[in-house]
Amino acid sequence: MLLLAAGAEAADVPTVLVFGDSLSAGYDIDVDQSWTALLQARLEQQGYEHRVVNASISGETTEGGVTRIDDALNTFSPELLILELGANDGLRGFPPARMKANLITIINRAKASGADVVLLGIRIPTNYGARYSRAFEDVFREVSDETDIKWIEFFMDGIALNDELLQSDRIHPNVAAQPILLDNAWPIISATLDN
Repeated sequence: MLLLAAGAEAADVPTVLVFGDSLSAGYDIDVDQSWTALLQARLEQQGYEHRVVNASISGETTEGGVTRIDDALNTFSPELLILELGANDGLRGFPPARMKANLITIINRAKASGADVVLLGIRIPTNYGARYSRAFEDVFREVSDETDIKWIEFFMDGIALNDELLQSDRIHPNVAAQPILLDNAWPIISATLDN
């Protein structure tokens, strides 16, 4: 009976679900040092009762996200979904229109489940060409406008071109970058939770 009560109590705690790729999965760093773990600590420090569940997978694309979102929503019933997908679509040169459709599908399913959603935008290296890069980056703004959710333009702001904040692959953020990732995302997370 105590176990059931404890389980019921845990189930009553609102969930923030992080749904992303390697930037949120804590690629090649201790997961306890990832920005999502830091998010849990900040929520607790600021008096939020939410638990953070990280359902991010390294290498994930928006298409993979579409196939996983229903299970994630059914399993965790989040109050807030932090959507951080698209980087791998861009690195693989996927059509921006397809990425946009996938992001909208994920957002609409999350909203239909009762969750609020925030979107973490990303940019890709300039060697993909100005036309593709612009179309890719525009997707995040368009998705935000069309689904009426909060977003940030560049999750890796202040990190992407700083070798001191990147791992040796010069793509993934290192441990020192994790607090910056959290600071970049925090304004829309807190604003949405407080709404």
